[in-house]
Amino acid sequence: MDGLAQIFIGSVLLSLVHATIPSHWLPLITIGQTEKWSQKETVTIAAITAVAHSASTVVIGIIVGMIGYQVSESYHHITHYVAPVILILLGLIYFYLEYKHSKIKTPHQHHHIDVDKIIKRKSKRSIVFTLSLAMFFSPCLEIEVYYLTASRLGWLGISVVSLVYFFVTVIGMVFLVYFGAKGVKKLQWHFLEHHDKLISGVVLVLVGLLAFFIEF
Repeated sequence: MDGLAQIFIGSVLLSLVHATIPSHWLPLITIGQTEKWSQKETVTIAAITAVAHSASTVVIGIIVGMIGYQVSESYHHITHYVAPVILILLGLIYFYLEYKHSKIKTPHQHHHIDVDKIIKRKSKRSIVFTLSLAMFFSPCLEIEVYYLTASRLGWLGISVVSLVYFFVTVIGMVFLVYFGAKGVKKLQWHFLEHHDKLISGVVLVLVGLLAFFIEF
């Protein structure tokens, strides 16, 4: 497998897992039902918030990637060894958080969107603004670290991660909100919702190992 293929596969895996975590899209369905939005309105607002979330992640990621590219020219080991190690360590941290959560049995919290606070707002515009702002300031940490690995391919690697993450996240969230609003949310999303850290941890470790053992 060449470097570009590895970057592409890693980006798709991280983006898919990130987009399917219920804390990103399930609150949008709840708010839409509470505010009695039409399906079209709910899906449109989902697209807006997904774009806001993806845009901030990509902007930060490009900056991280540029720094990584500059550093890799002089210190190749940083992007070849350090970046994958960070991904693996981040995955292990998620494993620990999952273990800690399972032991103390605390109620699961939605970290990106506080539904109770948002639905108190009366105007649809203020709700959309608050949702977009909340998602904008919640960039995806996992993909930011992956930009360091992608930076070994320069702008090509950075562009691949940016495009894949942006489109997979936006399309994925819109897709899930669309079918969720139609009633598919009655499916058992309990495992994903309560074990998102475990799933993210597994993917991070796998992507980190993939990046570590494949030389560009």
